[in-house]
Amino acid sequence: MSKWMLLRRGADFNEIGKKYGIDPLIARIMVNRGICSDEEIDRFLNGDRAYFHDPKLLKDLEKAANILFKKIEEGKKIRVIGDYDGDGVCSTTILLKGLRFLGADVDGIIPHRIKDGYGLNDRLIDNASNDGIDTIVTCDNGISAYKEVKKAKELGMTVIITDHHEVPKDEDGKPVIPPADSVTDPKQEDCKYPYKNICGAFVAYKLIVYMLSQVENDTKYIKEDIESLNEELMAFAAFATITDIMELMDENRCLVKEGLKLIKNTKSTGLTALLEVVGLYGQDITTYHLGFVLGPCVNAAGRIGSADKALNLFMTEDRNEALTLAGDLKAMNDSRKSLTEKATDDAKRIIEETDIKDDNVLVIYLEDCHESVAGIVAGRIKEEYFKPTLVITDSEGVLKGSARSIPSYDMFQELSEISDVFIKFGGHPQAAGFSLEKDKLEELRRRLNENCCLTEDELISRLSIDADAPFSYCTDRFVEGLSVLEPCGNGNPSPVFARKNLKLKAAKIFGSGKVGKYTVEDTDGNTAELTLFRRNEELRAMLEAKYGKDKVDNLYKGGASGITISAAYYPNFNEYNGRRTVQFIVNDFC
Repeated sequence: MSKWMLLRRGADFNEIGKKYGIDPLIARIMVNRGICSDEEIDRFLNGDRAYFHDPKLLKDLEKAANILFKKIEEGKKIRVIGDYDGDGVCSTTILLKGLRFLGADVDGIIPHRIKDGYGLNDRLIDNASNDGIDTIVTCDNGISAYKEVKKAKELGMTVIITDHHEVPKDEDGKPVIPPADSVTDPKQEDCKYPYKNICGAFVAYKLIVYMLSQVENDTKYIKEDIESLNEELMAFAAFATITDIMELMDENRCLVKEGLKLIKNTKSTGLTALLEVVGLYGQDITTYHLGFVLGPCVNAAGRIGSADKALNLFMTEDRNEALTLAGDLKAMNDSRKSLTEKATDDAKRIIEETDIKDDNVLVIYLEDCHESVAGIVAGRIKEEYFKPTLVITDSEGVLKGSARSIPSYDMFQELSEISDVFIKFGGHPQAAGFSLEKDKLEELRRRLNENCCLTEDELISRLSIDADAPFSYCTDRFVEGLSVLEPCGNGNPSPVFARKNLKLKAAKIFGSGKVGKYTVEDTDGNTAELTLFRRNEELRAMLEAKYGKDKVDNLYKGGASGITISAAYYPNFNEYNGRRTVQFIVNDFC
């Protein structure tokens, strides 16, 4: 259970609602998200690609484009080096498709998670040199590869970095920028780009879009082809924005709104095949589909095998090949799910049976865990225990790990404070990856916890409540109106309402305990049916602790209970047999 926080940001909600034709409660939800000024409200409600920021504001982007135009003109060999996650695959796809359209002699490499690890390494640099590559273009990596970039330059190669990760700093806190020919990363302190939180694929998209704008009047290119390519690449940038869990505010929101429509109607052979294989072809695509259905299939390639399969899927024009590759990705994801479940259970057992349960930073060593699922496991443990979590496993003679954090703990900064422990590390405030020698494991755990300044209050999760809203307010019209808040996700969560002192009238459990239906009556005498997923055993245990087992047993058998609960919920539509009704999904309870 979380600590509930009722949001109380003030504004004239009635006036905003009247001005923009929305319900005053929806206006309140927007203000709760920090959307207050006319400009912000207009972008939030009406934002499309016209609201994208100027690519030229990204530091070195024009420089990178000019270098690439020159290399294309000279017929030089270019190699794009990406990353093995969804953002890296989409970034690589965008650069390959864009540069090939512009006439480049270009290929792409996705590092292998186990053989190469994250980002550039000596092997990739040597291979590029041996293959006669003139120019390396990174995407979704490179900002922390000072040593590798230096080596590539010494070997005579041109290096262009496009990335979005945090810039490493030296012992004096000064940024360490690789000695590349151009470095485009909005996280650079001297980058004037107005919105810093874009993913690697969006950075890559900005570069290609700028280059396309420079040739749109060239009679060699057909404007319709440029626009068609623009839309195809925009869809991949939106895909990556969701899979990399970027906040859905500012231009990210505009991108995803546009991208969801483009993905549904995509002309990409690979994307179409993936939609078919997972059963989504022809359907409206949501952020849920990208984050929990399509995205995991793409990520599974880099986790279980090689991300080359995902890249090949997105690059192929052969429908039969695309369907085969898409089927392989779905099968990999199914395999990944079983690996994740086992590793998560193992991690919970270690926490409960050892003294690390008392640590504020959980450092969990899973010897037999497949390193590809360490990040997912870390995320699940972080959610359940609400503590910064690092999951570590063996990998070819060293240890490799993934970290996931809570809002009040900057994981990247905390790892930076003990950087001498690691062979290599990198990431964001909320997620990071690293490698270290085996004999450094206990030191890592000790130093992270010694340095940890988290208070007891900061180790309690928060659930923001938008309003104390009665169920009767959630009419069909109101729930339909909530669609203006979409797409929801990180930075723009789905609205959450709450009701206190609800009388529990009935409780029924379905689907082996996974789904619970609870009939409640509020203080005004109105009844509603609440739906709770997965946490039904937890709710029953809470009720038994408060009211006693006999009383709760009677409730579940259909008898009177005298039991009350408070519920945080969100309303949506349930469609069954052609009938649409409003349902209330429980977020939390107490």
